[in-house]
Amino acid sequence: MIYNLARDVRAFTANVFLVTGETTALVDAGANFDVVSRIESHVDDLDRIYLTHTHPDHVENVAAVRDAFGVETWGFDPESEYVDHRVEDGEGIQIGDDDYEALHTPGHKPDHLCFYSRSAGVCFAGDLVFANGAFGRTDLEGGDRGTLVESIEYLREVAGSDLDVIHVGHGPSITERPLDDVELALRAAKTS
Repeated sequence: MIYNLARDVRAFTANVFLVTGETTALVDAGANFDVVSRIESHVDDLDRIYLTHTHPDHVENVAAVRDAFGVETWGFDPESEYVDHRVEDGEGIQIGDDDYEALHTPGHKPDHLCFYSRSAGVCFAGDLVFANGAFGRTDLEGGDRGTLVESIEYLREVAGSDLDVIHVGHGPSITERPLDDVELALRAAKTS
């Protein structure tokens, strides 16, 4: 099961996805709300935290989750205080009951990752793309529009028509024809 623990939070935060199964994991930790109690309402233990990137709205709750569950984090930048273990581009990881491939997708932030499971048809896209063709900001430190365009193209190439659901960093998950939203985001990022 996949739960968005930040779905009804009114504070500034990223979406936080709890994925239960063989490897019970959190994808991003969010900020400005009590994520620990929300995790505990679903599971007794947590195996890992995977970070799409280390902007504050995605990681400020990491310390609380580490303390509560004795869990470590995986992300792209091992120099970050929030990342215990590096995940390389193309590396296989397990989230829940499914195998995922980590895709290094910079442009919004240099350490940005997407996690894609071909067998499940699911992608955790962080702030790369959003519903209705929106895409991650490139005006923050480390952002670059051309690089973001290349990253969206990379996701499109790897996922292709096997993509069924995209869980995004902000707003609703894309559950109907997600590749259409990726194409819209790509066009918008190229022309904005």
